Amino acid sequence: MFSRRSFIALTGAAAAAMASQRSFADNSAAYFTLGIASGTPRPESAILWTRLAPDPLRGGGMPPGRVEVRVRVARDPAMRDVIRDEMVATSDAKAHSVHYKCEGLEPGREYWYQFSYNDEDTVIGRTRTTSPNNDKARIALAYCQHYEAGYYAAYRDLAEWMPDLVIHTGDYIYEGGVGTLGSYMRDVGAGERRLFETVRLHNGPEIVTLWDYRNRYALYKTDPHLQAAHAIAPWIVAMDDHEIDNNWAGAIPQDPEKQTDLEFRVRKLAAFQAYYEHMPIETPPWVKGTESGLLMHGAFRLGPAQVHLLDTRQFRTDQPCGDGRKAYCEEANDPAQTMMGKAQEEWLHTELKRSGAAFNLIATQVWFTPYRYNAPPEAPVTNLDSWDGYPLARQRLADMLAAGVKNPIFLTGDWHTAMASTLYQTPFDTRSKRIGHELVGSSISSGCPWARDMEVTREANPHVSHLNGKQRGYLRVTVSKKDCAGDFRVVEDAGRPDSRVYTDVEIRTRDI
Repeated sequence: MFSRRSFIALTGAAAAAMASQRSFADNSAAYFTLGIASGTPRPESAILWTRLAPDPLRGGGMPPGRVEVRVRVARDPAMRDVIRDEMVATSDAKAHSVHYKCEGLEPGREYWYQFSYNDEDTVIGRTRTTSPNNDKARIALAYCQHYEAGYYAAYRDLAEWMPDLVIHTGDYIYEGGVGTLGSYMRDVGAGERRLFETVRLHNGPEIVTLWDYRNRYALYKTDPHLQAAHAIAPWIVAMDDHEIDNNWAGAIPQDPEKQTDLEFRVRKLAAFQAYYEHMPIETPPWVKGTESGLLMHGAFRLGPAQVHLLDTRQFRTDQPCGDGRKAYCEEANDPAQTMMGKAQEEWLHTELKRSGAAFNLIATQVWFTPYRYNAPPEAPVTNLDSWDGYPLARQRLADMLAAGVKNPIFLTGDWHTAMASTLYQTPFDTRSKRIGHELVGSSISSGCPWARDMEVTREANPHVSHLNGKQRGYLRVTVSKKDCAGDFRVVEDAGRPDSRVYTDVEIRTRDI
């Protein structure tokens, strides 16, 4: 256990990661129970985040009104060479969260930061600005961290690696209610039952209000390994579905028969607000009439890599043919079907065309790789909640990549399965032009009860070179000017917070 005094005696950002891993019950800073974070890194700025929450699981515990939090930024981990020392205002209007934009920084270097309130200090965090001039980029990809399904040993390992950037492609929280401890069978629809395991419990029924969403984020953020991963590196983040409602798309919830259009609009705004309050992002949600939204997509340059973070939930049309796994249907081939919306699609094409990076990393919530769950020559049965359900939108992007984008590599979440594939201009046709690759780490903790379904039809997907849905984990990506390597880290036992984490396979994109 690290006290603040013993932590200060240590040096380096690794000490910050270890100090962040103290137990929530022993947190010596009663106001900073949810840790610290940095994100949205730019060449000259970064967002530094914390939230005052002395009673985190019951609304936060701060009295209404405005307070000021001290933030200090330094060039060294011992916080001796301080370059910023300011007071930042916050209030109950944003759950007493702090989003401090630290500007005037130098490109491509580390900084350390610390918050203080009422003579209490946070641990010291490490962040890093971006730059096109660095020779190498170390990037971690994480997603799908169902609190009930497993512990966060993967985040402990990620913090020890000390990446330059963490990309989180969604499902930071899960909206469902309290499960049942232990292993059990559950109906998943279409007459199927699958095995699930619950190792710890959510804090209430399915979340729908701002109060609910705030308390759910607080529950997840009390995890010490998640706090360590936030304290060690800047994050860029975008929602998938469970931050609001399973399989939502645009203005449509999973179950429109159970919530009215107005109810879902109110729920979505509450979810956007709570997401902003708990993430190191700069811009709060916007509201115009009955519509609301949140800016999540963006481009970030890290030396030889340009990261294009997508938002594939907020602007997409509803999943065709009632969602699920089905053969293609007429609705999927409607030209109006979109995954990103017209404005974001045009933005992505522009960014890719003008990128001067050696590698273009496209971070998306759902698989771009086509995957069939049956054998040829039958029409492919695919997952319609992925790019497979939006074939014309995928083809537009595939054709654009084929026209000359340099080394496109998709980094993807959602499906709880580690995967590496080669992408071709025509889906399922390995004779067509090769346009790039996709690397998918496993989920941080969320289980994959459909792993066997994928293994059964693995031979029908020759473009997939690696597949592992049995283990949890994350992906390490190291990009140089000549190569991009994926290190697939897996957790030995997701039911243990101290589980061993090791490399399952390392894949260099030039070899697949």
